[in-house]
Amino acid sequence: MARVFDKSGGFVKGLIGCLLGSGLGLAAVAAPPDTSFRPEPRPMVQRAVPETVPTSVVKILPTALAVRQSLRPKDRPRGFTQKIAAATPTPASSGRRGRICGVNEIKGQNISAIVGRIRGCGVSDPVRVTEVSGVKLSQPALMDCTTAKALNTWVRQGVVPAVGRLGGGPSSLRVVAHYACRTRNGKAGAKISEHGRGRAIDIAAIRLKSGADISVLKGWRDPVQGKVLKKMHKAACGPFGTVLGPNADRYHKDHLHLDTARYRSGAYCR
Repeated sequence: MARVFDKSGGFVKGLIGCLLGSGLGLAAVAAPPDTSFRPEPRPMVQRAVPETVPTSVVKILPTALAVRQSLRPKDRPRGFTQKIAAATPTPASSGRRGRICGVNEIKGQNISAIVGRIRGCGVSDPVRVTEVSGVKLSQPALMDCTTAKALNTWVRQGVVPAVGRLGGGPSSLRVVAHYACRTRNGKAGAKISEHGRGRAIDIAAIRLKSGADISVLKGWRDPVQGKVLKKMHKAACGPFGTVLGPNADRYHKDHLHLDTARYRSGAYCR
C-alpha cells in the first residue's frame, strides 16, 4: 500500500498518489457526495386539520404559549350593589303612575279594560285612582275618568271647604267600595249597580291631618261633625248624578254613595 504522505508531508499529494497507485483514477475524487444522511425532522407542532378528517379523532397539541389555567376575575368588594334600571312600562295597561284623565290633580294609573262576569258590568277605559286634589284615597279605586273628575271636583269644591281648618284639613278619604260587578245593594234579580260600570265610589270617613276621623256612621248626627258631613253631601249633588247618605235608606247609614249616573229629571240626592 502506497504511503499517503509524501516527503514534504503534504496530505493532498500523498492522497492523489495513493489513488493513482490503486487504479481508481481521478474519477473517484470527483464522485457525487453521499445523500444517505438527511437532517433530523422538525419538532412536532400543531398543524391545520384537513376538512375530511373528523375533529373527534384529532388530538390538538398545546403550544408553548397556551395558558394552562384560565384566569378568574377578582371578588367584588363588600357592600357592592348593582343598580338595575327599571323597565319603562307601556302607557295603556302598564302601571304608569301620575297624572291621569288629563287632570293634574288626579293621580293614579291607566289600566286595561275590565270585562264583567255579569252582562252589563265592565269598564272600557278604567283608571286606578290614588289621589285627588292632594287628598289621598285609603285604597286605590277603579272607575272611569268621568267619575274620577267628579270625585276631584267634589273634594276640591266640597270636602276641603267643608272641613276648613278642622284638624288641619283633610288628609285622606276612606274608600269602602269602588268597582264591583254586582247588582244594586247586592239583591238578586236587581239592576246592575253603577259600581259594576265603574261609575260609583263609597266614602265612609274623612281622615284629618291631625289623625282624627270624621265618620259617616258616628258623626252624621254629631253637632259638629254632622254639620261638616251634610255640607259635603250637599256639595256632591251636582258633580255626581246620585248622592245617597244615612237619610236615604238602611243600606247607606255608614257611608256616602256617589255615582255619575244621569237622569232626565236631574241629580238624585238623599
